[in-house]
Amino acid sequence: MKAIQLGAYGNPAQSLRIVEVPEPKAPSAGEALVRMEYAPIAYSDLLLANGVYLLRPNLPSVIGGEGAGIVQAIGRGVNGLKVGDRVTIPFGTFTWSEKVLAPAEGLFTVPGTIDAKTAAMLNINPTTAVLLVTEFVKLEPEDWIVLNAANAHVSRCIIAIAKSRGLNVAGIVRRSELIPEIKALGADFVGVESPDLPKQIQATTSGAPIFLGLDAVGGPASSTIASVLSPGGHLVCYAWLSGAPIQVSQGDLIVKRLNVHGFWMYYEEYLPNIRAALTEATNVVASGKLLLPFTAIYKPSQIKEAVEHAERGGKILLDFNHAN
Repeated sequence: MKAIQLGAYGNPAQSLRIVEVPEPKAPSAGEALVRMEYAPIAYSDLLLANGVYLLRPNLPSVIGGEGAGIVQAIGRGVNGLKVGDRVTIPFGTFTWSEKVLAPAEGLFTVPGTIDAKTAAMLNINPTTAVLLVTEFVKLEPEDWIVLNAANAHVSRCIIAIAKSRGLNVAGIVRRSELIPEIKALGADFVGVESPDLPKQIQATTSGAPIFLGLDAVGGPASSTIASVLSPGGHLVCYAWLSGAPIQVSQGDLIVKRLNVHGFWMYYEEYLPNIRAALTEATNVVASGKLLLPFTAIYKPSQIKEAVEHAERGGKILLDFNHAN
């Protein structure tokens, strides 16, 4: 069967190639065989291929952090799953191949109202969004959160999840032309990163406390979020889009006693909550309140072009229905 394999770390467009690999064996007890339909090229996939992710498999290796497919066979003792179900693939099973063998207990059955392309994008960004909103602060309806990179895919998920919970969202972008689009997604305030932005946020919230700030950028952008958080608030850093270290003033750390966290959804403490988070995210998607758009679809044989497109920006799907 066809699969996409990483041959060396660094330069993903050159190091990822389509290869022939043996088909998986028949599923053993507790396993399921899944025919892949679609798999995204996630930000984390590019980090892994560049050798700077928390996972570093021995090479050569198939990679791919999420995706969806159809169950083709199940092993002994598998309950709650049947041949023909559309499922998402759990963490620990790489997805960039025509078929995968996965632990059945980790598979998530997708409602019939969600199509294959959307299903392929459920496991990472929407689930991350739920965990970010729920794991650090107990928020009540009408509470505020603040986030940067508000136009990023995961931020769009955070906005939808937050609004589904009755929360208020202050979003930060780098370009003013993005403001109408992010407001249309449901953000209550959207502003451009600037020295005046903290005052604008405080005016919008009428001084209401903000206990959760979500930072995907790093560098000075972290300081902006920290400056609007209330004493005892939580600054959660979950990506580093700028490549720069976070900046937080001593005043925010010492006087306001802010809590600063680094987040990765697969840390041990979050694993027990992933299924519930995925379920909540899927329900919000199924309700139509969260859309998961993509930019382009490529065949696995076009992996070089697909990766180059992903590196330029945009959500890219790999179509394993047409692997040749």
